[in-house]
Amino acid sequence: MRQSSEVKAETTIVRPSGFTHSTSSMDIARPNVAKKKRQRRIMIVAAAVLALIVITFGLSRLKPAVPSVDRSTVWIDTVKRGPMVRQVRGLGTLVPVDIRWIAANTDGRVETIVVWPGTAVQADTVILELTSPELEQAAGDAESKAKAVEAELTTLRATLQREVLDQESTTARVHSEYEQAKMERQTNDQLAKNGLVADLVYKTSKVKEAELANRDAIETKRLAFSHDSIDPQIASKQAAVDQAKEFARLKSDQVQQLHVKAGMNGVLQQLPVQIGQRVKPGDNLARVADPTKLKAQVKIAETQAKDIQTNQVASIDTRNGIVAGHVIRVDPAVEQGTVTVDVGIDGELPKGARPDLSVDGTIELERLDNVIYVGRPAFGQENNTVGIFKLVAGTSEAVRTPVKLGRSSVNTIEILSGLEPGDQVILSDTSSMDAHERIRLN
Repeated sequence: MRQSSEVKAETTIVRPSGFTHSTSSMDIARPNVAKKKRQRRIMIVAAAVLALIVITFGLSRLKPAVPSVDRSTVWIDTVKRGPMVRQVRGLGTLVPVDIRWIAANTDGRVETIVVWPGTAVQADTVILELTSPELEQAAGDAESKAKAVEAELTTLRATLQREVLDQESTTARVHSEYEQAKMERQTNDQLAKNGLVADLVYKTSKVKEAELANRDAIETKRLAFSHDSIDPQIASKQAAVDQAKEFARLKSDQVQQLHVKAGMNGVLQQLPVQIGQRVKPGDNLARVADPTKLKAQVKIAETQAKDIQTNQVASIDTRNGIVAGHVIRVDPAVEQGTVTVDVGIDGELPKGARPDLSVDGTIELERLDNVIYVGRPAFGQENNTVGIFKLVAGTSEAVRTPVKLGRSSVNTIEILSGLEPGDQVILSDTSSMDAHERIRLN
């Protein structure tokens, strides 16, 4: 049955078209077909990899797209050559030149407010009334003590005058006795020559004369001392009298100062006290200022204030007119990043100018002749090198150009290198385009 075993089984396949096809139970191996498929697959993968490499290389060689901006949204200025005025600007306020703070001289209590802020006052206008019973009593005591010391001076003068008179009487009496003793001794001299007087009597008269001569000299010195000592004693007591009177006057003035007066012509600006409030010496009671004499206090950034000096020309914009002025003081200290500059007003102030009015101040630092300058950009400081977009002539593009800046003003800045007169540049803030060297203007 070998033949039957070698006979291959046949299978009948029915096609949808109705045809039948007979195949054997085992397919015939085709090694060339599989090899070709594998080669084709390798070639496809290699082609894809090569295409990817080519695309990547091509993309890497492409330049980034030039960004575009609307011309109307940027600030374009033209570089110029000519004179440039260096200026600095700052905000400030008008303040009075003449200001007087009225301070309390003693303890007291606010009894009455006579004048309120905003009222025009004269130098002798009473602004408010204070009361101080203690001060009034102290003033009375000081006055009484001054009168008592003055009475003591009068008594001392009388006492010294009496002592001088007593000394003059004593001196005169002793001098008279001396003269008598002298005449008696002279008489005894004549009698002794003729032997008409006893020797003891003669000697006694000589001793008495000598004694009275000595007493006469002493009393004369006492009288001179009495006269010389009057003035020092009177002066010493007079000093005490003057001191007492001065103290009494001081207390009396303090009582008078309980009627608080303006002390100058002007307008009462502030009254930082209330009725019934206790005040102590040194407390501010009121502020009076002359509104017709004002100056401007302008705040300048500390980085721009280094070249400001006194007497430099300035202008003050009061929002109702511009008035000329000059720098009269530069504050040596920096406060919150600014320097305070006082500007004196040279002209007449516009209507509506009043203390604490906000103003703009512009100070002229110097005038530069024949320099290249342009409007001050929104970026970059003086004496620095920055990149500025310069418009390319005949195109709608602008390229970044390194520009060295010099001295600056409020609205302009000096160009040291990088630009020429006639060049047009973009001065707006272009920090968002720092990654690009070229932009297009629409």
